[in-house]
Amino acid sequence: MSDAPLDAPLRVAVTGANGRMGRAVIEAATDRDDVAVAVAVNRTETGPIGGVDVAVAERLPELLADRRPAVLVDFTGPSSALDYAESCTEADVPMVTGTTGFEADGIERLREASETVPLLKASNFARGVAALRRAVREAVAAVPGYDVELTETHHNGKRDAPSGTAKTILADIEDGRGDRTERVHGREGEAPRRNEEIGVHARRAGDITGEHEVLLAGNRETLELTHRAGDRGVFAEGALDAAVWLAGRDPGWYEFADVIDG
Repeated sequence: MSDAPLDAPLRVAVTGANGRMGRAVIEAATDRDDVAVAVAVNRTETGPIGGVDVAVAERLPELLADRRPAVLVDFTGPSSALDYAESCTEADVPMVTGTTGFEADGIERLREASETVPLLKASNFARGVAALRRAVREAVAAVPGYDVELTETHHNGKRDAPSGTAKTILADIEDGRGDRTERVHGREGEAPRRNEEIGVHARRAGDITGEHEVLLAGNRETLELTHRAGDRGVFAEGALDAAVWLAGRDPGWYEFADVIDG
């Protein structure tokens, strides 16, 4: 763990520094007084970003040991994130990750890492999405029997579909409505709707940061719950809030709702 003075900015490590979110995290950190980037790494060589020197990712273990950041913030890919989680356990550095697309065994490996260091995983770090999730849970419980459809839209470079946030919202719907047990991804041809369905639709276009909409319809009425992110800065800010919150906590598995709830 970091041994920096209590009044000093929280020193963070950032992986995937040259990626969309890595850049956003570094830029957000430069605008804050409570955090500073002590380590930044990228899989391939790249120049400084936001005034921060970037090392190749292979050097992360030695940089964590030498510079002793308080928390590592990761937005990369499942394989890379698991490597970084291992480095965090070896260096005793807490980890915040917004990486999505893990298979079940990947989640299990992250949970194993959380037995050694504090690890906070979230599919979305926007406070508005946290509010959306709470509203969805209440809404699906309040209108039993209504049809449920979820649509998510992201930029054309996003790899996983549905998005990690969409999968999290789907789990919220299923927890609140035990009669919704089948996820139907898009429709084609003759496809009458069954009562147990949750319709799921993923769209990829342009440079859209992220949109999620839950539609509930029945009894001659519709209810739409929607969140739109204006830019990636909202996710970067939330991840840094999570890093500040996580620093100094006991090993364990944490979620962004823990940060929101204080």
